[in-house]
Amino acid sequence: MKNRTNPRILVLGGGFGGLETAFYLRMRLGNQADITLVSDKDHFLFKPNTIYIPFGQDVERLKIPLEPPLKRRNIRFMQTQAHQVDSIHRTVGTGEGAVPFDYLVVATGAGMRPEEIPGLKAHGHNIWTPEDMLALRQAFETLAAEASASNNRRVLFLVPPNNKHAGPLYEMAFLFDSWLQKHDRHDGIDLILTTYEDSYLQSFGNRFDSIISEEFDRRHITAYKQYEVERVEPNEVVYKNGQSVPYDLLVSFPPYVASTPFLGLPSDPRGFVTTYQESRRVIECPCIYAVGDISNFPVKQAYLAVLQADAAAEHIAADILNTKPTINYSHPVSMYVLDEFDTATFAQIPLEVKNFYQQSAEVPAGDAETYRVGSSPVWHYGKKLLGMYLPQRFRAGKPLHSGVAWQGMEAGLKVLSQVLTH
Repeated sequence: MKNRTNPRILVLGGGFGGLETAFYLRMRLGNQADITLVSDKDHFLFKPNTIYIPFGQDVERLKIPLEPPLKRRNIRFMQTQAHQVDSIHRTVGTGEGAVPFDYLVVATGAGMRPEEIPGLKAHGHNIWTPEDMLALRQAFETLAAEASASNNRRVLFLVPPNNKHAGPLYEMAFLFDSWLQKHDRHDGIDLILTTYEDSYLQSFGNRFDSIISEEFDRRHITAYKQYEVERVEPNEVVYKNGQSVPYDLLVSFPPYVASTPFLGLPSDPRGFVTTYQESRRVIECPCIYAVGDISNFPVKQAYLAVLQADAAAEHIAADILNTKPTINYSHPVSMYVLDEFDTATFAQIPLEVKNFYQQSAEVPAGDAETYRVGSSPVWHYGKKLLGMYLPQRFRAGKPLHSGVAWQGMEAGLKVLSQVLTH
């Protein structure tokens, strides 16, 4: 490789992790590398905003064609499925044959495995793909049309074990409640949420528990913690604590698995690729990195995928340029906005891995300055602004965390977080 003028960098995946990696590498390396991105889709999907599809969001407005921004940055695009990694010979098997690499970044994301819970696939709605969200839109409309004060309907939102980021399901419950209130269609509809968690949205620390509890009380949503699902019956969910909850419509965020398991890479039982925390480099694979939901970092979230992509890309660039990396993923700080239409909750959350092999994450105790949470209608509009800024960066072929635009966005978020959180 040292005799090669341009190292070959191959990026698998066209989501947040893949695009951020590719654009950061091009920004950092200029023309000193040949970069190829492989994706089985021809577009990037702005997934955080798919939660609005059940309430009228146009799916097509959330998609960005991949070829134009990649071409603008002189990044080769291959629309095909990657299915095998040969770490010894440094090739990736794809639908178009073997593709060689000098550096590889795997960013193929996560998938859902509802069949892990008996009955869930047959009887529940998911909130994973645009198609799932469109089906849920129809289900919400149908249920709202059927319900009345004399014809009660129950909607159950279910968080099962091995879900790696339950936030969107909490959002869906709040958004649906706000949608019902706005359209004066709440009569005869009861909302219930059950979760296996010890505290609401526990992967993001204990400060969410009281805020979410208050929202459940304000909206008259019945909620239960420490309800671990055992099985799903046609009109009832049965839990391991001996309880059961009836429903007319079941909405769930099923257990996570790797979307594409790569047998040639070290991974955990769910197919998530095992990596070193700081660099996102794959264990025992010096030239291979894994970022985003495919990696074994325990919380799966778009913003964390971007942070991981920046770290991996920086370590690759530093190796090529023979410099020291300036970005690490040692102590990631996530940002998250939980929208409810009439208000929203913003959180800045420091995360630390407490067990390298089992990959459990915790919010460090006593880090009150970094760990900040607060609710305000202002955050609803802040999320809308982020929903415009982030896709435009990718449309331009630029990484999210760079340039004057991001510096201004970051400064604004910092000021708002000081005023509107605690």
